[in-house]
Amino acid sequence: MKIVKRLLFIVLLVVVIIGSVIYFNGYKLYKTTLDKTSLSSKIAEVKSSDTYVSLNEVSTGYTNAVIAVEDHRFRDHGAIDVIAIARAIFSNIRAKEFNEGGSTITQQVAENLYFMTEDDVVSSKIAETLVAIDLEKNYSKDEILEFYINIIYFGEGYYGIREASNGYYKKEPKDLSLYEATLLAGVPNAPSIYAPTINPDLAKKRQKKVISSMVEYGYLTDEEADNIKE
Repeated sequence: MKIVKRLLFIVLLVVVIIGSVIYFNGYKLYKTTLDKTSLSSKIAEVKSSDTYVSLNEVSTGYTNAVIAVEDHRFRDHGAIDVIAIARAIFSNIRAKEFNEGGSTITQQVAENLYFMTEDDVVSSKIAETLVAIDLEKNYSKDEILEFYINIIYFGEGYYGIREASNGYYKKEPKDLSLYEATLLAGVPNAPSIYAPTINPDLAKKRQKKVISSMVEYGYLTDEEADNIKE
């Protein structure tokens, strides 16, 4: 029994040491990154773009679609969503491949602001989470959602919903139909695959996922969903 306890203690100690080293590397990346460009400066840079749009300049159909498919508990959790992470892990294990992530919209904002080109995935994930915590402390949910729709990539060189809306449909984001809104909401998950000008069939397949999520979480009725598909 003493040997078993000693082995468990050693295993626990090793896990704590490894975890501490991983966290330290992530924190170091977070600190050096924000020392170069503070969060407030980065946000100011994003908002200074000529193509930046506020939430009230975007159709509610589009923002509802984004929340439904990307992070349906967005307004109920903080920087991370433990439930979504656990669900993603279970889903990936069951599928025996990585096909679902557990990142929140806030984490995706942090990643797009600072860590898109980082090679160290583990350290960047920790740093991303720390930036996400800062975002949740300093900005409202509506502001974070607004940042998100302005910085995500839609393929074809389009960054942000205004560029995507103008580029794909020659119209402003507030004028998007539900069909157009649900199609665009699915693109950032994998722009090189779901961009409607590259793979229209795959884009529509992803759109169906967006629409089914909107029905599941109460943003659309079955009848409204059917009308979009038709």
